[in-house]
This record gives sequence, structure tokens and C-alpha cells, in this order.
Amino acid sequence: MAQLGPVTKPFTKADTLRGTITPERAWWDVIHYSIGVTPDYDAKSITGKVDIRFKVIAPGKLMQIDLQQPMELTKAFYGDIALTYTRDGNVYYISFPRNLRKGITGKLALSFRGSPVIAKRPPWDGGWIFTQDKMGRPWMSVACQGLGASVWYPCKDHQSDEPDSGATLKITVPDTLVAVGNGRLISKKRYSAGMLTYEWKVKNPINNYNIIPYIGKYVTWHETFAGEKGRLDCDYWVLDYELDKAKEQFKQAPLMLRCFEHWMGPYPFYEDSYKLIQAPHLGMEHQSAVAYGNEFKNGYLGRDLSGTGWGLKWDFIIVHESGHEWFANNITSKDLADMWIHEGFTNYSETLYTECQSGVEAGNEYNYGTRKGIRNDVPIIAAYGVNKQGSGDMYPKSGNMLHSIRHFMRDDEKFRNMLRFLNKKFYHQTVTTKDIRDAMSGFIGTKLDKIFEQYLTTTKIPVLEYYFPANKSSIAYRWANAVDGFDMPVLMKVGGKEVLIEPASTQWKSLGLKAGEADVIKPEEIEKQFYIKVKLAAPAN
Repeated sequence: MAQLGPVTKPFTKADTLRGTITPERAWWDVIHYSIGVTPDYDAKSITGKVDIRFKVIAPGKLMQIDLQQPMELTKAFYGDIALTYTRDGNVYYISFPRNLRKGITGKLALSFRGSPVIAKRPPWDGGWIFTQDKMGRPWMSVACQGLGASVWYPCKDHQSDEPDSGATLKITVPDTLVAVGNGRLISKKRYSAGMLTYEWKVKNPINNYNIIPYIGKYVTWHETFAGEKGRLDCDYWVLDYELDKAKEQFKQAPLMLRCFEHWMGPYPFYEDSYKLIQAPHLGMEHQSAVAYGNEFKNGYLGRDLSGTGWGLKWDFIIVHESGHEWFANNITSKDLADMWIHEGFTNYSETLYTECQSGVEAGNEYNYGTRKGIRNDVPIIAAYGVNKQGSGDMYPKSGNMLHSIRHFMRDDEKFRNMLRFLNKKFYHQTVTTKDIRDAMSGFIGTKLDKIFEQYLTTTKIPVLEYYFPANKSSIAYRWANAVDGFDMPVLMKVGGKEVLIEPASTQWKSLGLKAGEADVIKPEEIEKQFYIKVKLAAPAN
């Protein structure tokens, strides 16, 4: 979460160019990326080529291509035609000789070179990683979520436009090293003495920041997972001296897959396989090539982020980063401002995994424990169109919002089917908060507008106020510290039974009680099920 937080400086023109579908982006849609890269470990530089196959969806001739300084574009061709281009900071404008006609498919060939931004503290402060393993051998990769794939290769660097037909990644390295990428290994060829080129292919749509090379002294092993859609190829790549520890720790991967397929639907990328790859940073959800750097420990580098003990029963990075295959990689937010869709649902996948392994109450306790990480500093949804993320609360607070929704639904099977429905409805798509909210509301049969507004756009924790009249023949209740119209239902135990109440934010409502029932209402039980505060108020006049 450390890379997320309040905005500390004004938005710039560069932010808008990066975060907006500008006119120079709007007229074309990416179909496929073919990326070739050759890193120079000693010089800390890279050279490469990118072919972008695209469809013209409206006539246009000036194209925005993103490539962050100090990387440089060196050539641009459309067929045999050399194209001219100009630079504006991290953006190149490429000019075609004439308007391209709507409906045609074209291919833009680009060459690039330079010394990319070096990651200072990956994955949070990202970029290229040029480091060494414990034996002093080169170990390289990239972590660029938020920062953007244009930190190293030229692309249309906006989450809303994934290549519909996937991508290929050719990585050329010294033959003493191994190069791993997304999808499946297509070929390994020697084009020059002492060098090998590994070609990896992804068939499914994939977001730019997920296309990642891993380069090191890797070894691998394979297993097949019997999943909902048949045989899923699972491959694991680790540094050679970590093989024994990895084989033991990665036994958790099929357990995770079994749990998540049950709750969220089939793994979304059977065609491209599932991989865990040891990385020179903590971890990241790179599609079909999940980055793993948790030191083969349970918890989060050996710590339990929930403080309950349940988080030490499983490896946080295997579970969390793999959970993103469903929410982030299958269902992707169009704008970085809606990143809660990635992190909130995936945070909740930790609760689901805890429940799969240790039971419902363990999941409840884990989820409640994660609240200690909620800061309520700034809203979860950030400004749109400027490539900015909101509060790190998008992890535990959004997860607790989902847990609250699950509790007032009072139907775990329906909640499970809702998660599966989302992954089917938005299969391999990019979405907005409104898309998710409306789909969930329709499935549940309850409008979630005010619940989303409360938890995602404010920093206020709703307060359920209640009081009893002198004879305790009823309980009165209402919402306070809430947005106008906040209407989340809440479960309350009355007389040993759970009762669903529907407080309003504008008026007191009441529920009749039998003798003695007022004494068994326990606010702490309500607070554990719902991310709210429960407060005894003075009787209304």
C-alpha cells in the first residue's frame, strides 16, 4: 500500500496526457503488442522494438505514443513509410501522411533505446530492476504498476485499452541466464554468439503494466491443476539455489486455485497458463506470470497484517497477487482512480482464502483484523483522468465494505454467485466503478449507490445510533456521520435471533422488543460484521 496515498502536488499537463483519452488516443484501438527487448546489465540500459497492431475506430492521423524520459524513440514506420514525430515530455506525437480510414487495421513499428528509470524501492517506487542474486549473478525485471509500462517501452499507456489479441515478448539475454515472460514459451533461439532470445506469447487481453520480463538464473518445474475448465498448466520459476524451499512453499498454489475457482469462477487465463516467478521485489500481479518475492515465508514477509494469527497460516503474496488474476487482470479498471476494484476485491480474496482453509469465523476474524490498516486519510476514489490513485484504504476498507454487503445479504451462496457473475459478465474487460456497482445492485436486488458513495468517496465511518425508551419496549435507530440517503441494512441480534433492520440517515426508526430483549443487543457483534460504529445516543425529544 505504500505507493498509495494523498495527492501532494498539483496535477500537471503530463498527468492529463497520461491519464486521459486524448484526441490523439481516441481514434485507435490496440489489437496486439509485439515487444522485443535486449537489456545491457552493465550499462543499465535497454534497446528494443515494438510492433503495435491497431484498429482505426475513427479517422485520424496524429497518434499519441507514451514513452517516459529518459527513454527515446529512434524510429517509427508504417509499412515502408518512415513517420515523423515530435516529443512533449513523456509523450510522442507520430504523424501519418494522411488520415487513416475508419475500420482498417494497421501496424506501427517503433524502435527505442535508453536508460530507463531505475526502481528505487520496487514494487512501490517502480521501474527497471538491475540487481544481483545472492551468488552475485545478474537478476533483472520490471515493476511499473501506476508508473506505467511506458517507463520502458512505447505504448498506449492507459488501462482502458488492452490489446484484444494479447502480446508477444521477445527477451534477448546472455546464454548464461534464463528469460521468463507472460503466457507460454514459444521458442528459444540463438541469433548471435553468447546470446539467446526467449519468445513468450499471451493469447488473452493483457494490461500494459502486466507485460514483464524476468531475467536470472532460473530453474523450473511443472504441474497440472484439475480445474473447472479442465487441465490448467502451472509452472514455477525460481532461482536455482531456492528450488527446495520453493517446491515446499508453492504447494499452496493449487490450494489457492481450488479456493478461488470455487468463490470467483474459473481461473481466467487457461490458454496462457498460471505461473509463479521469483522476482527481485516483494510481488506483483503480472498476468499469468505472478511475481513472487515473499522469501518463502507465510504471512507478509513473516508478519500477519491482520494481527489475528490467521494471516500466518498462508503465504500472503501467493494468495493476494494470484487473487488479482480475477480482479485486476480479468476485470480491470479503466481509470487508475478506480483501483479499488483491483485491490478491494483482492483484499477480500484473503478473507475468502482464510475461510476456505480455516472456516467462516476465521475469515470473519481476519477481515475484522485488517481494519487496523484503515487510515481514512483521503477518499478511496481519486480524481479521474490524471492517472492518480486514491488512499491505500482501497485495500482493507474496500474489503470491509464487501464483507458488510455480504453480511446484510444473509446468503453466502448468493454472494459467491455474485463474484462469479462479475467475473463472467466482465470477462477480460475494463470497467468503471459504476459498472461494478450497477452489476452488483442488479444481482443482489438492492441499490448500492449510497453504500459505494459512503465508503469510496468519503472518509467518514457511518455511525449506527440507537436508544431505548424508558420501558425498553422498543429500540430506535438511525444513521449518523453518513452521506444523505445512506441506507445500508444491518443485522442485529434480538432475543437470540438475527433481525435485519434498515436504518435511515434522516429519521429515527424503531423495532418493538419483548421483555429482556434489550439486554442482549451487543454493539461489538454488529461492528465485527459491518464496518460501522455503534453508539448509544440520548433519546430523541
